[in-house]
Amino acid sequence: MKYFSIILIFAVSVSSCSVTKNYTPQTSVQEKLYRDNTDNDTTSLGTLSWTQIFTDPELKKLINEGIANNPQILQAYTRINQAQAYYEQSGAAFLPSLNANAGTTFAHLSDYQAPGIRSATQFQLGVNSVWELDIWGKLKSSRKAQFANLLQSQAGMRAVQTSVVSSIALFYYNLLALDEQLKITQQTVYNWDTTVTTLKALKEAARVTEAAVVQSEAQRYAAEVTIPDLKQKIAETENALSILIGRPPSEILRSSIYLQQEPTEIKTGTPVLLLSNRPDVQQAEYNLRYYFEMTNVAKTYFYPSLNISGSAGMNSLKIENLFNPAAFTASIGAGLAQPVFNNKLNKTRLKVSEAQQQDALINFHNILLTAGSEVSNAMSLYQTSKDKSEIRNKQIDALQKAVDYTGELLENGFATYTEIITARQSLLQAELGRINDRLQSLTAIVNLYKALGGGWK
Repeated sequence: MKYFSIILIFAVSVSSCSVTKNYTPQTSVQEKLYRDNTDNDTTSLGTLSWTQIFTDPELKKLINEGIANNPQILQAYTRINQAQAYYEQSGAAFLPSLNANAGTTFAHLSDYQAPGIRSATQFQLGVNSVWELDIWGKLKSSRKAQFANLLQSQAGMRAVQTSVVSSIALFYYNLLALDEQLKITQQTVYNWDTTVTTLKALKEAARVTEAAVVQSEAQRYAAEVTIPDLKQKIAETENALSILIGRPPSEILRSSIYLQQEPTEIKTGTPVLLLSNRPDVQQAEYNLRYYFEMTNVAKTYFYPSLNISGSAGMNSLKIENLFNPAAFTASIGAGLAQPVFNNKLNKTRLKVSEAQQQDALINFHNILLTAGSEVSNAMSLYQTSKDKSEIRNKQIDALQKAVDYTGELLENGFATYTEIITARQSLLQAELGRINDRLQSLTAIVNLYKALGGGWK
């Protein structure tokens, strides 16, 4: 007990001399992370709940269903459970182990061990325990590393949900755009039927040739032939969206692309908000924190470890005496183990962990740069769609008048059939272009919302 007390006093005295360091959280990002953006507001689009961004009742139902049933989100929850189990296990490392044992040993003895006794059988029943004192912070750093891993898995789940919410919205908006394209194409076919009828009447009046009638019929079929492809795309998009929300391929209930409401204010906020709101940025920092703590663990292997062990139980050469009080035996001990030569294992462990920590730091900064690029691209796309929308509306107004005027002139013999064909083709392309402009605007909002870390609240 005298020597045991000396070792224990030594361990307590050096426990304050921890070789590990405390992690310092990342609190700053690169200046001008967002291109051509001077928004210094402390709020951003990404801090809003997805229910505030997506107001369409049918879309809300789909997102709720996706959050509850999407396979990737469900897998992310299982990874959280795994990390939680490892974290709880790391806490148990501070406690002593306790093992029960029972056994019998038969030994053949030499004359020098026990003269006159050729063999002996020993019966044992008892418990033993080993306790490692965390004098250098190895166990504490390991627990911190597992906690960082748990936080990383939780951030990973949020990142998955952000991606799923934005994907559901994008598929939904694409579906609405296809619906509108189909509607316009069907209306165009109907309009061509009117034109063909008009040209046939003019042919009967000998004011146009058969070529004009045939050419108009060909243009009518050219528009109609795109309808099966549009219906196929609609079905494929419905199927993809169904899988995304965790249901078998089925019809998707939806509204109209022109009923979608955009946020009244498009704010990005300061780039530093990404640290607290964008899940993959948080995930990257927790990964950095994990390897920081693992570097701390690697450093502790260069210092001696202190183990306290003890055992107690019954020990007898005869089984009938095993439960006799006189067969009780116990021991307690403590020892320091200092690594001397282990084939550079400790040096290699430290070198690798430091390299992994540096790799995690580089990855963290790269994800921040990527986030800045995604925000910048989404803002640019949104502004582009708005600029195009104003011009497109003017173009469609002009083309609609051109179709009306050309039709009247054709009936009165002042225009050729090629002019009406050209006017109708241009109007169709412009109307389809307006749908794409609207889709582009909605896509930009979804991309910006995701880039700012929105979707998990």
